[in-house]
Parts: sequence; C-alpha cells; structure tokens
Amino acid sequence: MLTINRKLFTVILLGAIAIGFIGGFGFKNYQNASFDNLIKTVINQDLGKPDTVDFGLFWQVWNALHEKYVDKNTVDTQKLIYGAIQGMVNAVGDPYTVFFEPDKSKKFQEEISGAFGGVGMEIGKRDDILTVIAPIKDSPAFRAGIQAGDKIVKINDRVTAGITVEEAVNLIRGTRGTRVTLTISPRGSTTTRNVELVRDVIRIPAVDWVMADKTAVLSIYSFNQNVDSEFKKAAQEILKSNADSIIVDLRNNPGGLLDSAINLAGWFLDRNSVVVIEDFGNGERNEFRSSGDASLKKYPVIILLNSGSASASEILAGAIKDNRGITLIGEKSFGKGSVQQLEKFRDGSSLKVTVAKWLTPSGVSITEKGIDVDESIEINAADIESGAVVIGETGKDPQLDRALEIIKTK
Repeated sequence: MLTINRKLFTVILLGAIAIGFIGGFGFKNYQNASFDNLIKTVINQDLGKPDTVDFGLFWQVWNALHEKYVDKNTVDTQKLIYGAIQGMVNAVGDPYTVFFEPDKSKKFQEEISGAFGGVGMEIGKRDDILTVIAPIKDSPAFRAGIQAGDKIVKINDRVTAGITVEEAVNLIRGTRGTRVTLTISPRGSTTTRNVELVRDVIRIPAVDWVMADKTAVLSIYSFNQNVDSEFKKAAQEILKSNADSIIVDLRNNPGGLLDSAINLAGWFLDRNSVVVIEDFGNGERNEFRSSGDASLKKYPVIILLNSGSASASEILAGAIKDNRGITLIGEKSFGKGSVQQLEKFRDGSSLKVTVAKWLTPSGVSITEKGIDVDESIEINAADIESGAVVIGETGKDPQLDRALEIIKTK
C-alpha cells in the first residue's frame, strides 16, 4: 500500500475541526527567528529575507508604535510579531492557509488525531460566509439537526461576518459539558434559528456497513487514522457475505488522510490506476496511483455524495468514477480540493499553507467546483428535523432508496 503519512487533508471539525479538513499536510521543522527578549531587542531581522523586498515601511510602523503609542507599557512585542505574521498570511486570501500561534498549533495537531472536544461538525467558508461542511455522525451537532450547507450567522453573541474559520473554532470549542449557542440559517433560506449545543468529546467514526437485500451499504464517515483497519475488516466481511453489489456512502464525510483515500481506492481499482493528481500550479504535477489488489472491483458500485462530502471523500469518488464510470447519486460535493502542508516552527507556532490543488484522474479540479452527481436528489433539512427522512434508513432515505433501485439493474 502507498505510504504517504505526511499528507492529510484540511479538516476543520468543530469540536471539531478547522474541515478541513482536511487538503493535505506535510510536517516540517523549521529553525526560525528566536522570540526571546523581543521587548529589549529584535534579532534575526534578516533571516530568510528575500533580496528584493523593501521592508522599510514595516520598521517605520514598528518604530512609530513603540515611540508614539500612548500606553507604551502595554505594547506586547510578541503579540506584534504574531499579529504581523497573521496579517501577512490572511492577506493571501486563502481560507485554508493559516498561521497558528503555539497554543492554537498544539490544539490543531490534537484535532487531527481523531478525538477532540467540541460539538462535532466541520466548517469552512463558502462565498466568504461561515458554512457547515458536514456534521459528524452521532455528535451534538448531528443530533441537533444541523445540516451540511447551513450558514452559521452567530456564535453566542458574536456575529460571524468577517470571522476566520480558526476564530470560529476557538469560539465553538470548549470544555465538555459546557454550552454554546449557534444561530443557524438553513441552506437556501433567509430564516434563522438558535441551536444550543452541549459540548462533548468527539470521536470520529470511520466505517460501518449493513446489508440491504443483497447490496452491501458501506458507509465511510471520515478518513481518520482508523479508517484503513476498519475498512479492511468491513471489506473482508463483505467478500465473505452473499452481497452482489456495493453502495459506498460518502455523504457528510469531511475527508482526512490522503494515503487512506488512495489505499481505499485500491480495493476498487486495478493496481497502478491513477487515483488523484497533485497540481502545483507551475506545470509540476504528481500522480498518486493505487496499489491494492482490487478485491472489490468485481462488484457493481454506486457512490452517494452530498454537499458535506469533501476532500478525501471527493478524491475517492472521483477516482472510482473516472476509472470505472460508476454512477454518483445525491448532491454535488463540497469542493475542497486543495493541498496543505504544515510547517512547524521552533517556538511551537506553525503555518498551514496551501501548496497544490487536487485534480481527478481525468484532470478536473475539485476545488470549489465539487463533483457533480449523475442523478441529483436533494433532501430537505426540514424533513430530516421532522423525522420524515432518516439518513441511512431504507424507506426513509430517498438518495439511498434510489441507489438501491438503480444498482439492481447493473
């Protein structure tokens, strides 16, 4: 199997992740400027400085603040350094390129390990509006009826206009048992409702499967650190069963580890098939190929997607679709198709920076566009809240029911 553990997707799961998801991450230690005794002196001013950049204005403003600000004793030089870096990074205009101060960097790295505290949803920016990408199954957000595509208008009393994803994460996260109130505007609606959530420890499930007639309905909830082993177990059980077809349910799957997406594709595709292309935007591209034994290739397959399907789930769906021409049912996916690398600095801070974009094997960019389904079936959030629709329950899930109907003709 391919081993690309340095890569994973931006997953911004609230309580959570700020996702990403998640793009992909690489971890790299950098020896950066020391921040010791900055109030007395600034050192390493020229370390790593590009030759052609005039930094005079920065130091003019720096000196003016220290010389003229009325409350000089309150000026925290460390905060000025981090604030300047934060402003520089934000000016790039990419919601997935983020600078983390040391405490936030530590929290972020805890989040991608698969268990964390919060309310259980991935969020991102869509048209510069804070938006739910996907709730995590059986989380407080999921049980409260929060849906992919919902807009988060307020967090407690804080209006979210102009807020960064990371700021939103910090406001929503908190100690288990404490409460946070979100003002939600359902997708396509101008109405709002307040949802009070009790924070909990969020453990991201990976895989489960059930038999519907002779079709194995294989649900993948997240590409976390457990998905490979759990998927292998489920696949082996399906191979021993009387299943004659498979429905892969990737709805509300916010993504996760890149190598896991490639590994899972290897169960469905011939060895050495292109799974995804990494495009660096300068003409350089990397192809990632399957290395499995294609044990599940013998089964007809349909994949379920919705607007909560992002990053790694989009890669898996795109790979199987492009290589095998299988049917996609549900709703267009979210469109999280960028690659992030995590640069770790000596003081504990880090930079998550977008370094590339994902393309499907046919060369189509996932970013923002998402993956179109072959048969669109929308599910109304009100029907879920009322219980008329129950995701994953045959007879009450129109997307799943339609997939079961079509797969019998394959």
